[in-house]
Amino acid sequence: MEQLKVSVWRGEDAGGFARYDVPARDNQTVLDVVTHIQRELDPSLAYRFACRVGMCGSCAMTVNGRARWTCRTHVRKVVGGDGALELRPLANLPVIRDLAADLAPFFDKWQRAQGFFQPKDAADGAVPDEFAVVAPGSKARREADAGIECIGCAVCYASCDVVAWNGDYLGPAALNRAWTLVNDARDGARGERLDAVAGDAGCHSCHSTRSCTERCPKQIDPSGAIAGLKRTLFWESLFGGKRHG
Repeated sequence: MEQLKVSVWRGEDAGGFARYDVPARDNQTVLDVVTHIQRELDPSLAYRFACRVGMCGSCAMTVNGRARWTCRTHVRKVVGGDGALELRPLANLPVIRDLAADLAPFFDKWQRAQGFFQPKDAADGAVPDEFAVVAPGSKARREADAGIECIGCAVCYASCDVVAWNGDYLGPAALNRAWTLVNDARDGARGERLDAVAGDAGCHSCHSTRSCTERCPKQIDPSGAIAGLKRTLFWESLFGGKRHG
C-alpha cells in the first residue's frame, strides 16, 4: 500500500468530507497523516495537537468511527485493507471547524458536577495550621487514586452513548471527577457534590455500556466511578447520610 485514501471532515457541523491521498510510511501515526495534509496539501485544515507523545490528549479525534488520541494511534492498526482512513472531530460536541471540536460543553459539565476541590477550611477563610493528611492505604484514597489520572481529553465523552441520547447528561469524565472528590477526605463540599450528580442528568442516567472505560487512553474506569456514586447515593438515602461500602 503506497497511498492512504484519507477522508477528512471539513467545515462545521453541517460540513462534509474532503478526500486526500497521503503517502503511507512505516510507523506512521494518524497525527502524522493530519500534519502531512495541513503542511503539504491544504494549509487551511484546522486541528489540535500539542505534546505529540500521549500526555495532553488535545489531538483526540474520531478515527474510523472511534474516538482516539491520534498521536498514539498507528495507521497500520486502524486503516482498512484498501488504505481508507476516515477522520472526524470528536462526537457529542459542537464543531468549531474541521477536526477541532468545541470542548466548552464538556468542561461546563465538570462545573455542574462540582468537579473542583473545595477545602474544608476554606469556608471561613482561615488558613489551617497543618496540612491535611490523607492515609494512603485507606479505602477512600484507593478509590480516588483509580480516577485522578484523567487529563480531560474527552475521548470517554465522545464515546458515551448516553451523552449522544441525552445532551444534558453530565458524562463519564465529570462523574469520574466527582467520585474522586467524594472520596477526598480533605474536601468540604461532599453533600453539594452528591446533590449535583444525583439529578436526572447525573449518575443514575448511566446505562453501564462501559464504552467510556473501554476507550479511555489512560485505562481509567469511569463506569466504576459512576457505579460508586450510585452506591453512595443509595446508602446515604437509606441511612440518612451515613456512607456504607
